[in-house]
Amino acid sequence: MAEKHQAEASACSANAQKMAQNLQDQTIENTLNKIKNKLLVMSGKGGVGKSSMAANIAVGLSNRNFKVGLMDVDLHGPSIHGMMGIDGLLEITTEKLVIPKAFNDNLKVVSMQSLMHEADQAVIWRGPLKNGVIRQFIADMQWGELDYLIIDSPPGTGDEPLSVAQTIPDARAVVVTTPQEVALADVRKSINFCKKLNMDIVGVVENMGPFQCPHCGKEIALFKKGGGQATAEKAQISFLGTLPFDPQVVHACDDGKPIMSQSLDNEYTRAMNAVIDNILK
Repeated sequence: MAEKHQAEASACSANAQKMAQNLQDQTIENTLNKIKNKLLVMSGKGGVGKSSMAANIAVGLSNRNFKVGLMDVDLHGPSIHGMMGIDGLLEITTEKLVIPKAFNDNLKVVSMQSLMHEADQAVIWRGPLKNGVIRQFIADMQWGELDYLIIDSPPGTGDEPLSVAQTIPDARAVVVTTPQEVALADVRKSINFCKKLNMDIVGVVENMGPFQCPHCGKEIALFKKGGGQATAEKAQISFLGTLPFDPQVVHACDDGKPIMSQSLDNEYTRAMNAVIDNILK
């Protein structure tokens, strides 16, 4: 008798979980139907400026009067909240939907950091928990109507980008690299990741490229040059452009004011606007 009750309880629990899963699937579908374009900013290697790229692309698109969402799915090392100057926990509506933080009239932001009470709290999770949180980021957020959802993922081809690819089947990738071979080797893995999952690749962006010396005007290539374009051509995908190395980008992100939000006209912002033009094409 006890075994029968246990079996019935297990079956009831499984049915409840399946119903909850189906309900969340429907909520995710309804949310994604309101978002025209979903861009996953990814890289096979850390330290290539992927998060600053995602932040500046999102701000640049919002400057052109597109409605934009910026979602940070780097659950272990979120940095978007700091780069965007976002503080405090997220608010919840009476319908139990989470309200993303507003950066400006056209840009909303959500980060794992905005769900944690302590800034230095460590997130120690395995794959299934990560997948569940990313699904909630999409299902439970009050994104509303968006032209673009920019998704900043952690480096590599692990749980987070895989969860995004599985949850948002029409997401497209913007792959970020720096020119040197050690970064390009990992970027090729990201490209193969996208191809295996049938994820469309918008193109490759080369970050930290050559810049003009402010004193003598000569070109300086700290991390070589041209590697991103060569890799894109070999993989037969679009090359979106090269962004010059610029210390102002670092200072702007540390101050919580991405450089694209500061109305500057310099080599970097012109190059970023060219990258955004190519994304829009």
